Amino acid sequence: CCLGSGLSWEPRSRAVEQVHLRCTEGSLEWMYPARALRVVLAPNLSSAWHTTVCIKPASDFQGASIYVERAGQLHLVVSEAEGARPHHVSCFSAHTPQRVALFLQASPQRDIGRRTASFQYELLTNQGAAGPEFKKMALVEAICRPCDNVELLMAICSSDFVVKGSIRNISHDSENHMSQVDVSVQKVYRQKNRIFQQDEASGEWRGPIQTLLQCKVKKGGGDFLFTGNEHFGEAWLGCAPRFKDFMFIYWAARERGANPCEFQLN
Repeated sequence: CCLGSGLSWEPRSRAVEQVHLRCTEGSLEWMYPARALRVVLAPNLSSAWHTTVCIKPASDFQGASIYVERAGQLHLVVSEAEGARPHHVSCFSAHTPQRVALFLQASPQRDIGRRTASFQYELLTNQGAAGPEFKKMALVEAICRPCDNVELLMAICSSDFVVKGSIRNISHDSENHMSQVDVSVQKVYRQKNRIFQQDEASGEWRGPIQTLLQCKVKKGGGDFLFTGNEHFGEAWLGCAPRFKDFMFIYWAARERGANPCEFQLN
């Protein structure tokens, strides 16, 4: 996370401050934005081939607009007016995967009230074409069809989260074309961040998982193995077989020596 204030610059300075961010995902907070800020996304992993960049402005994003530099020209990615839209994520292809430059242009302000241009970013290696919305790109991982056995065995090896649990509730957001599955968790095998947490009052583990509205998820009884990846602090559904079906598939593959990784069931 990078913190900075436009008020620290000399009043007559026309220099553009430059910031280098070396992580494949992170956030930046620009307080009291003034003039311009150039942000270079240059991850330390030189061998990584990041084909897509996604940006999610904070809900209180204001005071600037975000552009991406391409062949010496600036292309608008996030305008100040779009910053307050919930769940709005902009994705675009990285023409130079090893180095992506963003340009933040501060909006003219007549008062000195506090404004903060804050956003999260992710550099992704998905091979699919990036669309103008996050749900059209990275969320192809939200699989609307049942996973086959190979996909399931790979999912427990490579997913950001793997949990055993049951469905508490499903809610739908037609405006943003998303559904949320609220999960009562029995066992957390893996999670990248603390999306699944223990409720202090009841002691129950629970957490939300997002998916696409077009997947038409329905509430089913029994235990499931939920897998998927995390983006911008949210868990997105990947493979989610019934737990008994997963157990049968996993042990059968293990007997054949066909499982791609060892999975600690206990």
